[in-house]
Amino acid sequence: MAANGVPSTGKGLIVSFGEMLIDFVPTVSGVSLAEAPGFLKAPGGAPANVAIAVARLGGNAAFVGKLGDDEFGHMLAGILKENGVSAAGINFDQGARTALAFVTLRADGEREFMFYRNPSADMLLRPDELNLELIKSAKVFHYGSISLIVEPCRSAHIKAMEAAKEAGALLSYDPNLRLPLWPSAEEAREQILSIWDKAEVIKVSDVELEFLTGSNKIDDETALSLWHDNLKLLLVTLGEHGCKYYTKDFRGSVDAFHVNTVDTTGAGDSFVGALLAKIVDDQSIIQDEQRLRAVLTFSNASGAITTTKKGAIPALPTETDVFNLVKGA
Repeated sequence: MAANGVPSTGKGLIVSFGEMLIDFVPTVSGVSLAEAPGFLKAPGGAPANVAIAVARLGGNAAFVGKLGDDEFGHMLAGILKENGVSAAGINFDQGARTALAFVTLRADGEREFMFYRNPSADMLLRPDELNLELIKSAKVFHYGSISLIVEPCRSAHIKAMEAAKEAGALLSYDPNLRLPLWPSAEEAREQILSIWDKAEVIKVSDVELEFLTGSNKIDDETALSLWHDNLKLLLVTLGEHGCKYYTKDFRGSVDAFHVNTVDTTGAGDSFVGALLAKIVDDQSIIQDEQRLRAVLTFSNASGAITTTKKGAIPALPTETDVFNLVKGA
C-alpha cells in the first residue's frame, strides 16, 4: 500500500486508443484566435494525455492511433516515447497530416476550439493496421468518442475494443465531447451512446451529462439514467466541485482540491489516468467504497494539479506531486 490508503500504481498495461494532435494555444490568455499575437505548440489529444498521465504516475501505458508521416507526427511519437509510453501501436499515414487544433483560452480558463482535420491521419486508421497483439495484452483498454466520428477509424475503434474485451481487458470510456467535430449534435449523441453498453468504467463531465441526457439537472437520477448492466463504475466530474461516483452497490461524492487554476486542459485526462493506474492491478477496488474513495481523492488531486500550469502534458503530475497536494489539504 502507498500513502493515505491509496494503492501503489499498477504494473498492468493500460492501452489508450484514439487521437493525438497538436493544440496551438495563444501566447496571451483571454483573446480570440484572430487577436492572438502568436501561438505555442501544445501536444494533446485526450487518449494520448491519459497514456502519458498513467506513465507519469509510474504506470505501464501504450497509445494506439495514427499520426501523419510529417514532422508533427514524428514529434508526437517522440513525446510519447520520452514520457515512457509505448509507441508500438502507432501507425503513420503517408497521405494525411497530423491533426491540429487552434485553442482559445478564455479569461475564465475555459477553451474554444477550431480544428484542422480534413481528413487528418488519426481518422484514417484502418482495422487491418491495428497492433492486435498489443491490444490483447491490455489489462485496461481506454478510449473516447472522437474515433467514432468517421470511417475507417470507427471500424478500427470497434475492432480494437472487441479484441481487448475478448482478451479480458476492463473497458474504460471517456466520451470527451467535442461538438465542432461532429456533423450535428444529434449524430454526436447517437454515436457516443452507440457503444455505451460495452464500457465497464465511464467518466463524463457535468456538461457531457447534460448533453447526453437532455436534462439540465446534475443529480443522481439524471446520472443513473446512463447506467447499464455491464457498468461497474460511473463517474461524473464536476470541475471545482469534485466528482460523483456510482456503482451497483453504492454512490457518493468526493470533494475537489482548491488550487490556482490557470488552464483546465487535460484535467479530466489526468483524473482518468490516475484512476486507471490505481485500479489496473486490483479491480476489486471498484467494489470497496473506502478504497475507491481514496483512489478518487488521489484522482481529483491529480486533475487539480493539471489545471495549475498551461498545456496538458507539461502539467501532468508525478505521484509525489499528487501525494503532496493530498497531504497538504
